[in-house]
Amino acid sequence: MKDKYIVKDIQHDILNKLHPTVVMWNRLEGRPRTHNFDRAFKAEVRDALWMLTKQWQMGEFKGDDAGSPVFAKVHIATSQLNKYKASNQQVQTFEDSVPLEAKVEQKKIPFLREGKELSIDIRLEMGRYWLKLIKKDYINYISKFIKEYTFHLPIKDKTTDYIYAHKDVWQQYAAISGRCMDGYNLYGYLKSPPIHKVSDNISLAISNSEKTGIDKLGEVFCKWFETLYYQPIEEKNNAWLPERLEYQFACSAPETSKEKVLIAEEYYHGHLDWYGFDIDAKLQSLGNTNEPDSPDTEKTFTNTFIPAQVQFDGMPDTRWWKFEDGKTNLGDIKPSTTDLAKLLLMQFGLVYANDWFLIPFTLPIGSLATIKGMSVTNTFGERFWIEASGSGNDNNWQRWNMFNLKTKGSNLSNANTGILLAPSSIKVQESNPLEEVCLIRDEMANMVWGLETIVSLPNGFGQKGNESGLQVRQFHKNLINNGLNVGTDPFKAKISYLAMTSVPENWIPFIPVHKANDNREIQLQRSSMLRIIEGDPAKPIKVKPKTGILRHGLDETPPNAFYLHEEEVPRAGVRVSQAFQRTRWTNGEVFTWLGMQKYTGRGEGNSGLAFDQIVDVNIR
Repeated sequence: MKDKYIVKDIQHDILNKLHPTVVMWNRLEGRPRTHNFDRAFKAEVRDALWMLTKQWQMGEFKGDDAGSPVFAKVHIATSQLNKYKASNQQVQTFEDSVPLEAKVEQKKIPFLREGKELSIDIRLEMGRYWLKLIKKDYINYISKFIKEYTFHLPIKDKTTDYIYAHKDVWQQYAAISGRCMDGYNLYGYLKSPPIHKVSDNISLAISNSEKTGIDKLGEVFCKWFETLYYQPIEEKNNAWLPERLEYQFACSAPETSKEKVLIAEEYYHGHLDWYGFDIDAKLQSLGNTNEPDSPDTEKTFTNTFIPAQVQFDGMPDTRWWKFEDGKTNLGDIKPSTTDLAKLLLMQFGLVYANDWFLIPFTLPIGSLATIKGMSVTNTFGERFWIEASGSGNDNNWQRWNMFNLKTKGSNLSNANTGILLAPSSIKVQESNPLEEVCLIRDEMANMVWGLETIVSLPNGFGQKGNESGLQVRQFHKNLINNGLNVGTDPFKAKISYLAMTSVPENWIPFIPVHKANDNREIQLQRSSMLRIIEGDPAKPIKVKPKTGILRHGLDETPPNAFYLHEEEVPRAGVRVSQAFQRTRWTNGEVFTWLGMQKYTGRGEGNSGLAFDQIVDVNIR
């Protein structure tokens, strides 16, 4: 080696700049000759064999997860839901043409209660539609129908407080009395046995051709109303359990030699999906329907697919020099030490995002599908037979699965790896609540109260329960006092004896009682408070609930007691509301029904109810 490449004194050579190349270059990179960097960013590879040899040298070909699926065959068994059973009612044929929420939640619209007319808004709507039907060809009979099916304003007394106690209701009743048609009375007449016709109550001379035409319009009228509001024709469709404050129903689908029974024992939240069902392995069949059994059986399919990689916002991009969209930043999630779900989501999104592939399979709604197995071929030509990851004992706590149905019971049974595509609505619109009840515990009085926070007025609108109770109580006071304040004898003593305090009229008591033939377990029985009006010589009457939620059994003949399971009213309380629901089905048809929902309450309460009190006269 020549001496000029041997530096004996590096400091001397640098100060005298004897070797300029030492200080001239401080970076090892190519000097760009153009401002266009597109080709440089492509990171083109000229020697692909060199890349493969480096992979072999680094041992990447020995990895067990390096291959990607390129071909897949899936063996699937599917069946359709074909039976439906509401609570303890008889078994029916499953209807695919109706949303499952509407089928389960449907309740009759209250038009009568204790002989009092309710839902005046719907009655008027039905009357207007009927008059519109006959206006073109039978305009001469409009006044006759209004007279035959009209509204009558009752006299003012204690039994008509549901009208005269509320100013808005009284004003509307006075405005429509004798002027508007009650369409529900016509509908009820046409639907009541024996067979009735519209022309039956028309006393004017009417020809046979006119009778035929107007009777056909009656059929159109009934079909219009039944299409507008979806409600049960018979009680067999009612799935609501008043003693549980929730819906209960079951469905079934055919299997190889039996039926797979799906039970929803606690449905109350307004939307049905796979998580609302459990499989009852003990039931081999849901029962027989009155109609011929459906020939549907379990069908099997073997389909071939090319897997497509799953893509979602925020996942790491597989291309070089490409930045991910910042709108979804999985790296910016800051979970706490207890947020296990967030940690799993981050691990899936950042580490295993490119390990998931999609194999599409189209199913009709109302299907119960089970993947028997899947054959996957990867890029190296290897073929694997894959079964469901959640197979095994259903009670194994280490079993991992998603979107699967749990098998009811604690016996050692194999897990169900099927998926239910429930025929449920995507979006349901809900009206303002017509009725709402809050059930709370009152530890001081050792009882449960049903607070009617919203009550339905006869005009079809909901009103705050405390306001309605005050208006009714004031109406009865005015009847007794005739609009004047009745004086009472002054107290001579400074204290007085109070037998019992009062509560607002919208507070309905539930008292604990023993179950029949059981000395330990108790239930909550609906009771009543007395309406005591000072100066009223008549016997005090019991205040009955105004909401249909708490009136269960009162409108039957004879009236029955209403029992509520104690565990249904926790310490936090419970809130139940009733409102109209509306949705659009897959064929574009609109369904409107009356349904209930249950929510968690806001804690305990205190009614202030007390007995045998000595109170000061000035605070009585």
